[in-house]
Amino acid sequence: MTPDDVLSTTRAVRRRLDLTRPVPRELIEECLKLAVQAPTGRNRQRWHFVVVTEREQRERIATLWREGMRLPGTPMPEEDARRAYAFPGSMERVWEGADHLYRHIHQVPAFLIPCIAGRTEGTSVHEQANTFGSILPAVWSFMLAARARSLGTAWLGPLRLEREAAQVLGIPYEKVMQVAFVPLAYTIGTDFKPARRVPMEEVTHWNRW
Repeated sequence: MTPDDVLSTTRAVRRRLDLTRPVPRELIEECLKLAVQAPTGRNRQRWHFVVVTEREQRERIATLWREGMRLPGTPMPEEDARRAYAFPGSMERVWEGADHLYRHIHQVPAFLIPCIAGRTEGTSVHEQANTFGSILPAVWSFMLAARARSLGTAWLGPLRLEREAAQVLGIPYEKVMQVAFVPLAYTIGTDFKPARRVPMEEVTHWNRW
């Protein structure tokens, strides 16, 4: 695959995860070695990656994710809703995929929970942006590397019951923040295509808004 292929076809995979095929540790480590090459603020490299493959641990984290999904959520802003429903049938497919994953999440062979040292509660937008900007590029690099190896991922997090997940995984909650929850599995088929998106011209501004 060319870089453009990987960048344009890395999808959030929910329904086409192969739940029967284990993901080799060596393959996950290959993706992580590429992930830690991502840029990070002031080269501090405060990131940590918790990989969950043990069945009991996966089931406990899956249960917490489901419980968090049942908590009341924040309504989607009107502008976001307009864009989300811009393409007929697109959101129906998203909800169908989300429902499938909700029912089968415990069967996914591996989870990745990226973390970063430090917490952002009560900090400025500037500080929050710097913190998340120091870990999210690495997570995206992991997802791209996974796609290049016929693995599928989806950005599901962070876990809403973060403190409870920290207890299960031994993460020092007061000092380390979970930033995402990423299921990982081989995909059923590899024929992913570029997604339909709002035209680039509608969201690009030259020199001023």
